[in-house]
Amino acid sequence: MTEERRQITGHILACGTQIMWGATFVSTKVLLNYFLPAEVLFTRAVLAFLALLIFYPHHLKLKNPRQELAFAGAGLFGIVLYFMLENTALTMTYASNVGIIVACAPFFVAAMVGIFFKNEKSGLYFYIGFVIAIAGVILISMNGQKSFNLNPLGDGLAFLAMISWGAYSALVKKIGEWDYPTIAVTRRIYFYGIIFLIPVLIQQKASWDPDLIRNPQVVGNFLFLGLGASALGFLLWNLATKWIGAVKTSVYIYVSPVVTVVLSVFVLHEKMTVASVIGSTLIFAGLIVSQKKTTPAVDVQES
Repeated sequence: MTEERRQITGHILACGTQIMWGATFVSTKVLLNYFLPAEVLFTRAVLAFLALLIFYPHHLKLKNPRQELAFAGAGLFGIVLYFMLENTALTMTYASNVGIIVACAPFFVAAMVGIFFKNEKSGLYFYIGFVIAIAGVILISMNGQKSFNLNPLGDGLAFLAMISWGAYSALVKKIGEWDYPTIAVTRRIYFYGIIFLIPVLIQQKASWDPDLIRNPQVVGNFLFLGLGASALGFLLWNLATKWIGAVKTSVYIYVSPVVTVVLSVFVLHEKMTVASVIGSTLIFAGLIVSQKKTTPAVDVQES
């Protein structure tokens, strides 16, 4: 595949992954009626690991044993801390607050990656697009609310979740430079995610009701989260990060709030408001602007 085609494909994969991840809210909300957040996360991680193992049953032999730390770090920051911090934040603060903070993820990724990778310094257009998109996210998230209510602890946890995602993105970019098969890389990251989740499950005294396996709603949502959003989703996201860079990939996180709005109309039968339409338009405008090149030197990507 030529470099140009890889760039185009990388953008398509990043956008497609966010569309799929935007739909996970409904599935997770259903499962949280039966399970703890840690139980949901652990189950989808195990399903993702098994699916990737079956699809690619080859052992990943590292060129340098010290590289294992990067995989362990990616599992800790991207699979465990990010989701646990975000889910906990949702129990302590307003969902609209978390939605706005989560949409700031590209900024945290740009800051974290920019520290360690000089070839991914973000240009002026990235920050202009960021401001435009965040304005759209605020319109969608605050729809119907007259004021922004702060909750220091909950909002702080949401910010920590974004820092964790920034660290994950930097680690995945570094791992991508080692040129290992993306499927094997994603599987190894999930392995460490599962290991780090075990103490959390023990601490929370987690248990699964076997009778729920016979519930089609539970099984269907777990299959979507585990095989689709987790196995396929993280695989495509990691591949996009490898091809177009961590910063450009992260910008597609802006798409998620728009997916939520669309799903709320077709699945939950909510009304599309003027604020939602304007917010969605601003998000897409910010996405387009942030992808513009400032100078060739600023936008060099890894090969």
